[in-house]
Amino acid sequence: MRASRTEALPEAALYAPVKALLESQGYLVKGEVVACDVVGVRGDEPPVVVELKRTFGLDLVHQGIDRLALTDAVYLAVGIWPRRPAEVQRLCRRLGLGLIVVTDGRAEPVVDPLPYQPRKSRNRTGRLLDEHRRRVGDPTGGGSVRRPIMTAYRQESLRIAAQLEAGPSTPRALRAAGDVPRAARILQTNVYGWFERVERGVYVLSPRGRRALEDDRHASPST
Repeated sequence: MRASRTEALPEAALYAPVKALLESQGYLVKGEVVACDVVGVRGDEPPVVVELKRTFGLDLVHQGIDRLALTDAVYLAVGIWPRRPAEVQRLCRRLGLGLIVVTDGRAEPVVDPLPYQPRKSRNRTGRLLDEHRRRVGDPTGGGSVRRPIMTAYRQESLRIAAQLEAGPSTPRALRAAGDVPRAARILQTNVYGWFERVERGVYVLSPRGRRALEDDRHASPST
């Protein structure tokens, strides 16, 4: 069972369990060697370095990254499970650092320090490139948080709304007049509630759609 947040062990209490873990694997272990908390040596292999901290944090990560200049076998050891263990484990893997958690007097290796080789997702890359291609201009600056992100889908919806402002229309007419190849799908799904179907294959702009157009015109810089 993982310890609660109030049971973190002090750094000095982590040394003996970590040392016992390494010694069980055949390492000769010594503490505080050239600024490293724990150093284990086994034959002619590269040394293992372990940095100790009560809890996982940025200072510990910085120490671990610095120790990678000495050896590829660097572990971070903490006296309590991190709040978000899955995220911490992913971070350690990305950095090529190992992770050890010490609870109840026992050191448990959680992540081994291996070179990080991320697997690329072709589907996610495809969605990224498709969104980049379809988006017109650069309508939303990076880091924007106080207004909706102007996605390609929203841009296409606004183009449809602008055309419907003049009166009812069909997906085919909207597609031909407004450079909206996905007009039929956007009208049918009606994610924003901007459109209303008045008869089979004929749509009009809803009151919500009119407000969205007005908001967009107010938000867009004048040219």
